[in-house]
Amino acid sequence: MIQLIQTLGTLSRIWFTLVWIMFSTAMALAQDAPIETPETSEQSENFKAPVIIDGESLFFLRGSSALPAPERAETVQNNIIQVALSSENPEVTVTYEDTELGTRILVDGVPVSTVTVADAEMDQMELDVITYLHGSAIHDAIVAYRANRTEQARVSGALEALGWTLGFAVFIAIILWLHRRIRRRTLKFVSRHLKDVETATAKSVQAEAIAALVSYGLNFILLVVFFLGFYYYLSFVLLSFAETRYFAQLLLTYLTEPVLLIFKGVVSYIPNLIMLALIAWLAMYIIKGMRVFFDAVEAGTFELGDFESHWVNPTFNIARVLVILIALVFAVPYIPGSDSAAFQGLTILVGAMLSLGANSVVSNMLAGLFVIYRRSTSIGDRIQIGDHIGDVVRIKLMETHLKSIKNELISIPNAQLMNSDVINFSKKTDGSGLLLHTTVGIGYEEPTEKVEAMLIEAARRTKAIKAKPEPFVLWTALADYAINYQINGYTTRGSIIPKIRSDLHRNIVAVFNENNVQIMTPSYIADPPEPKIPTEGWDGHLAHEAHEGTDKS
Repeated sequence: MIQLIQTLGTLSRIWFTLVWIMFSTAMALAQDAPIETPETSEQSENFKAPVIIDGESLFFLRGSSALPAPERAETVQNNIIQVALSSENPEVTVTYEDTELGTRILVDGVPVSTVTVADAEMDQMELDVITYLHGSAIHDAIVAYRANRTEQARVSGALEALGWTLGFAVFIAIILWLHRRIRRRTLKFVSRHLKDVETATAKSVQAEAIAALVSYGLNFILLVVFFLGFYYYLSFVLLSFAETRYFAQLLLTYLTEPVLLIFKGVVSYIPNLIMLALIAWLAMYIIKGMRVFFDAVEAGTFELGDFESHWVNPTFNIARVLVILIALVFAVPYIPGSDSAAFQGLTILVGAMLSLGANSVVSNMLAGLFVIYRRSTSIGDRIQIGDHIGDVVRIKLMETHLKSIKNELISIPNAQLMNSDVINFSKKTDGSGLLLHTTVGIGYEEPTEKVEAMLIEAARRTKAIKAKPEPFVLWTALADYAINYQINGYTTRGSIIPKIRSDLHRNIVAVFNENNVQIMTPSYIADPPEPKIPTEGWDGHLAHEAHEGTDKS
């Protein structure tokens, strides 16, 4: 049996090794796939760049190796800002003139940008169309730039920032109010709803500890909300002024895009989450149904032939694990990220670690199943494993618990239980019961018939030893100084073997003392002149029989 368990563990390790080799090969092939090199990315940035004014992108410009796109875009940005700062006139005049390089855009007579054929090809438009669109974007940007820097716009921005500040102050007050009330409200709520749990667990699960954990979680959520509120408050305040609007848009982009991406991901996974909920609900419903069925089997409502009552809980646990594993197989495709290489690699890594590091655990688990279902050991049996004697109080998947005759709790791994000789004092092999025995050494000078009669009399005086079949004596050895006599008697009370043996020893001493026979095996100091043989024959009566005859006369 142990070889079977070890073989299964070895096969599992070989299987995980093969899977790991296949995974490594797939990763190596993936590394050979073409990827975008840094040079390609750098080339794209050099040949295309946006023109940004006050945080708004107007259009993209084409670059070249001699004049990279970022430098050309920065020159156009500076030209637009210089023209916008040169006057406060809300009216802006945009004109165009053809040059050898392309169409030049002039604002109030000042050259701002030149649209080339390469720019038109990049946007896949005609040159005059793209030129007009660039000119319109420049016109609107300059008008907005001047309008955002008027006294009225600055006052409006200051009022908007003040409004955001007041709103943030109210937000902080609410956060502080919630922070003060969380501890008290949580303690009351947990104490009211978990009072029964605290009583049932003898205060091992205390309401205050649970309240502290819940308060910590709620305070952490408040901290996250406060951080988000402060981040958006700072962004909106900076957005109120034209000079800082670009930085505000950067702040909003850095946080809002990931949040929106997460939100869109959650929304897109709602059908999968619904499917996961259905799978979980169906698995729980099946497990509850199995629990009702096995409870009925345990109560005797259903009879399953030779199915023993102590098999109910382990069988239910095995069936529950199988249902959960099947549910996981169906649920994995719907778990977010389950099709990613990282998730698959992590799964293989965890499986390899369990296969290589849990050999003894798997052996104990398989041994536990064999111990539970092979019928050789049951709860309540008195067994002996090595030097340990005790009653089986619990058989778990990993270990078996014994309560020794000294009321000690002994935990024995199931693999050791499978690999050891187990003596079961409670199982009946036939109707006679257990054969209890003990050995004494008596010198050669005592009549052997008398010694056998005394031993049988001691066995008959022992209450737990059966009268039928009758006790009998075996000669186990002819030692140097004595004959070793073994008294054997049947008993059906295997749970009190130590007590029966103790009573038998007491009765042997009493009977031998009554008949003036020394139990202690003699040791030679010197050879006596007379041979150590019985000096006279035995009359066939023991001491207690002689007393009974005297009393009758």
